[in-house]
Amino acid sequence: MAALVKRWETKSRFGDLAVVAFLLMQCLDGVFTYLGIRIWGPAIEANPLISSAMAAAGVVAALGAAKGVAIGFGMLLHLHRVHSLVALLTAIYFAVAILPWTALFLMN
Repeated sequence: MAALVKRWETKSRFGDLAVVAFLLMQCLDGVFTYLGIRIWGPAIEANPLISSAMAAAGVVAALGAAKGVAIGFGMLLHLHRVHSLVALLTAIYFAVAILPWTALFLMN
């Protein structure tokens, strides 16, 4: 666990690639979520915090705020050179958000 939050001493291409991949995952998740809601309705969103925010503020505002916060925290981790954690979060997002959305879109 300590290796995940270890601060890298120098700038690295790995860190740059990790944060770019993280940004891509966030953008894809936002677009896929928006498309999923347009196709299947708001009940398709599995995250109760996002669902509540969408009910209160609307789909675009809620997704924009959620993605903005996620991107902001990802950038803070990158600027503090915690690249291993950014890479892990990117992989988790890919596995639990992008792949399920892609499977749903391909099945329909």
